[in-house]
Amino acid sequence: MYRFLLTPRWLALHVVVLLVIPAFVFLGRWQFGRFEERSANSELVTANIEAAPVPLEKLALPGRRVREADRFRKVQVTGTYDPTHALLVRRRPQEGLNGFYVLTPLVTGNGTAVIVNRGWVKAGATADAAPEVPPPSTGQVTVTGRLRLSETEESSGIRERSGLPPGQVLLINADKIGQGLPYRLVGGYVELTEQSPEPATAPAPVPEPDVGAGGGLNLAYGIQWWLFIGIAVAGWILLIRREVAERKAGEQSKESVTAAN
Repeated sequence: MYRFLLTPRWLALHVVVLLVIPAFVFLGRWQFGRFEERSANSELVTANIEAAPVPLEKLALPGRRVREADRFRKVQVTGTYDPTHALLVRRRPQEGLNGFYVLTPLVTGNGTAVIVNRGWVKAGATADAAPEVPPPSTGQVTVTGRLRLSETEESSGIRERSGLPPGQVLLINADKIGQGLPYRLVGGYVELTEQSPEPATAPAPVPEPDVGAGGGLNLAYGIQWWLFIGIAVAGWILLIRREVAERKAGEQSKESVTAAN
């Protein structure tokens, strides 16, 4: 009765099912792995954003990269802005509008400084037109903000290119920006959230990072792939049972015809 399972057509179906099952297992495990990674990242970023500010020098020093675990950590630093070495970061859209981030070094003393992203400004009327940028505060200020890692082509997906207008960059990379400056820059940069004393005018603040649902979609996709395993196996068994039932019905029909004759 079950010899049909060894026919070429059914052997091909067996192979397909046996290939599909491990493929779905792999895809499910990959999605579960992504769920764990994104959930851990969401928890880390959320905890860092909500934590009380700590002095910048505890987490960032000249010649030392910011740790991944300190991303978006609230920090506080006091110093004086250096507008002569300010920069604009091109191609930074916000709220659906093209614009620039405004970078200004904050000199903290002892020959060191930190890049402060003071916020966002709307682009000019043309690609080459300079945007309107509120000047930084004069005198000593205390900045509170989110500590960020220096950007690279790999981490940002943005490709460097030459020929930019003077005073403009594409990436916020402390190592490259610090070349030729009269002081040493600490690793990474600070994304301003508060300043004391408050400036009369300031660029628009950069929004908090969107931590998303912590990989909830990946969890759903992982469960979906593993459900497909059950569907594939159930469908395979159903086809076999239907084939057996049809063959039994065919044999009974033949027996009935033979008996009638």
